[in-house]
Amino acid sequence: QLQASGGGLVQAGGSLRLSCVASGRTLNSYAVGWFRQAPGKEREFVGRISWTGITTSYADSVKGRFTISRDNAKNTVYLQMNNLKPEDTALYYCNTVGGSGSREPFGSWGQGTQVTVSS
Repeated sequence: QLQASGGGLVQAGGSLRLSCVASGRTLNSYAVGWFRQAPGKEREFVGRISWTGITTSYADSVKGRFTISRDNAKNTVYLQMNNLKPEDTALYYCNTVGGSGSREPFGSWGQGTQVTVSS
């Protein structure tokens, strides 16, 4: 199970950096995806990073504003969110995803971290 942290309340145009860590196991061999769920909506894909950290992909709604990176020495994956908008308000999760660009999560979900963007 992966745990996301670092959420908070921020004004529109602001930035936050989320972290994703695994308890009891290494993330180094896995591609990791970020997902979010806003109230009343289904969980949606935000972006993913390959296990090497070389390849990333993003949902159109966050492209150019969000950046995913990883530090395998720290067993941590990051989601840097810049120029945040009120529509980015959601509970953010991370999860392992399949290889070859897959966006399908296959691990259990952690509790997520709340991001709230005020206008």
